[in-house]
Amino acid sequence: MVDTVVMGGGPAGLTAAYELAKHGNQSVVLEQADKVGGISRTETYKGYRFDIGGHRFFTKVGEVQAIWKEILGDEFIQVPRLSRIYYRGKFFDYPLSVASTLKNLGVVDSTLSVLSYLKSKVNGKLNPGPEAENLEDWVVERFGNRLYRTFFKSYTEKVWGIPCNKIQAEWAAQRIKGLSLKKAVINAMFGSNDTKTLIKEFDYPIYGPGMMWERCQQILDEQESPVHLHTKVTKVEHDGKRVQRVIATRKTSEGEETIELSGDNYVSSIPITALARCMDPAPPKAVIEAAKGLKYRDFLIVPLVIDIKDIFPDNWIYIHSPEFRVGRIQNFKNWSMAMVPDTSKTCVGMEYFCSEGDDIWEMSEEDLIALASKEIVGLGLVPDLSFVKDGTVIRQKKAYPVYDGAYRMHLDVIQKYLQQFDNLQTVGRNGMHRYNNQDHSMLTGLLAAKNILGEEHDLWNVNVERSYHEDFTPEQWEKAKAELKKPVEAYAS
Repeated sequence: MVDTVVMGGGPAGLTAAYELAKHGNQSVVLEQADKVGGISRTETYKGYRFDIGGHRFFTKVGEVQAIWKEILGDEFIQVPRLSRIYYRGKFFDYPLSVASTLKNLGVVDSTLSVLSYLKSKVNGKLNPGPEAENLEDWVVERFGNRLYRTFFKSYTEKVWGIPCNKIQAEWAAQRIKGLSLKKAVINAMFGSNDTKTLIKEFDYPIYGPGMMWERCQQILDEQESPVHLHTKVTKVEHDGKRVQRVIATRKTSEGEETIELSGDNYVSSIPITALARCMDPAPPKAVIEAAKGLKYRDFLIVPLVIDIKDIFPDNWIYIHSPEFRVGRIQNFKNWSMAMVPDTSKTCVGMEYFCSEGDDIWEMSEEDLIALASKEIVGLGLVPDLSFVKDGTVIRQKKAYPVYDGAYRMHLDVIQKYLQQFDNLQTVGRNGMHRYNNQDHSMLTGLLAAKNILGEEHDLWNVNVERSYHEDFTPEQWEKAKAELKKPVEAYAS
């Protein structure tokens, strides 16, 4: 019997265990993978280190910042933020600049884009309609049709694999509005230098984000709150009101063993769909059907070792052009020189958004490396294939929760069912089926721990403020914290 059983060893689950350990509450963390960190882990290949998806350590949530510093201390480096957009054979500065926008779009297209934007604002004032329900309408209403098609449509559809008019506006409000693309576009067109809402530099662990979570695992093990890797939750037994125990299978050198763990409290960051299916007795049929209805977008990265010292100065480049399958390209050396063992070479991560079972996901490693090599040459970033010296493939299932037209209905059914268990909390991106960043995932874990320790926080209200964390003022954060302390019943109306 332990104080708390934590299912999932990503940022949310580990943060919950870490906060509990600081207050003498022992936990056991169960993680299916061979290392902690979830998509915030760091993978390695022949000494090269890979950040899965790119993780800037920047937040305006002071309690999260404090945890980062407690765990890694001075083992961060300051990294300048630099990224660009590749579209129609040209590279646009991001945030957009006057020079690159005018040069790449031309005076005519730039002028038409501004006029399209102004038209959308006038129409919105003169003919106000109901709140936009899908991403396409949401963006067009705010930025105009031309900017939507230039800077939103192709990349978004590449990421999600579905048309923009099938993606809920809720995702746009959460992820796009706060990025202040409207300000960036207007700044670019009219020459303002006010780009304060997008950070210019960020902290980064010397050896990648996984360093944070591996160190957290070490701290937990030392404080008798062990982290069990290769351990998959198979059953969550309950009596209808409280969870009683967790059954899991753990891979060992001698095969598999079944373990049973009982605790006073349970925190889950495993996919909410998997949690629903693990409940024993099984949930009502409607909950099972809802779990089947929630969708995820998978992801794979093809790291390539290039025999060129410096390819491009960006942390990453967004590839908007639909003729290329790659969605984003990371340059790991530009996150930290320690990510690359041979500084005469460059290691880039060619990121492909896909779904398990589709043609990209099913490609062999050899074919994926060939595709990625061909595309980086086609983009003009590498002169020819002879410069590509090595490569590997890393696959990540359930990387992104999909906000399609039915997701909210399905999620509400599962959420209502799980909230009847008074000693169970779900946290993190997959645990709540919410496209949180690392800091907001950590915040849900932190607040779950505080709830166990006697406070009252509504985890489902984390990151619903329609403002992204890079544009979140201290005053807004204090207001949000006050909202989080309201009981669930306060939001019933």
